Amino acid sequence: MRTSRPTTRRAVRRLPLNAAAALTVLTCLFPVYWMVTTAFKPSPDIQSYDPRLLPRAWTLDHFRTAVAADGFALFWRNSILVTLSAVLLALLVALGAAYAVARMRWRGRRQFVLAVFIAQMAPWESLIIPVYIISRDTGMLDRLPTLTLIYFMITLPFTVVVLRGFIAGIPPELEEAAQVDGCTRAGAFRRVAFPLLAPGLMATSLFGFITAWNEFTYANFLIIKQQDSRTLPVWLSSFQSTFGTDWGATMAASTLFALPALVVFLVLQRQVTAGLASGGVKG
Repeated sequence: MRTSRPTTRRAVRRLPLNAAAALTVLTCLFPVYWMVTTAFKPSPDIQSYDPRLLPRAWTLDHFRTAVAADGFALFWRNSILVTLSAVLLALLVALGAAYAVARMRWRGRRQFVLAVFIAQMAPWESLIIPVYIISRDTGMLDRLPTLTLIYFMITLPFTVVVLRGFIAGIPPELEEAAQVDGCTRAGAFRRVAFPLLAPGLMATSLFGFITAWNEFTYANFLIIKQQDSRTLPVWLSSFQSTFGTDWGATMAASTLFALPALVVFLVLQRQVTAGLASGGVKG
């Protein structure tokens, strides 16, 4: 009995925290749940004045409408191409920058790190007018490479910060031992440190993927004339017309749009958790 009382007291003390955590999870997940269930509801149930948590009947008509919409396959390809290109480019550049900051000592290192943090905190929406003017004057409007470069710039600061912390958490003695055995500095990093960076790479890849995949403002603002160069977030607005919004098709399209990010997160969940923890507390 003596051991059960402290356990009971701890459980009672944790009850408000657990309740708050459960409430937070429900609040965050309910819009997603409503989106998915609405995608399966018949149109009369969606417009009903008596909303229900579960559909009275299930239908796939809205998904057929979304898949058959003009530009679905094309915009899906554009989003995949732009997102993967931006993420890979950010990883390549950030890996070298993070290694230089974490392992080397050079003049201006602290100022560089400060500039990276400032860039990370800056709202990218405030730069849309300068970016538009530069893109217009250089003839880069209505082009997918323009979006790729913009998404690369948006994800680069976070990638540098996380990888810097993760590289700093790897003991430099491991690379020094490899250099003693005959490896060059680059070879020691590639053979010893790089395999240990997998969680950090996964964390930054997921962040970059979600950021580029969900971005709407730049895609809608810079791709004006060439409709074939638009991405999926812009495509979602195609279900609005002068007669109103097709909510069933919009929710079905939003569900299809959210699936890739969800799948990537579920696959990389463990590595992402370890990467964010290591990158956030070390360095």
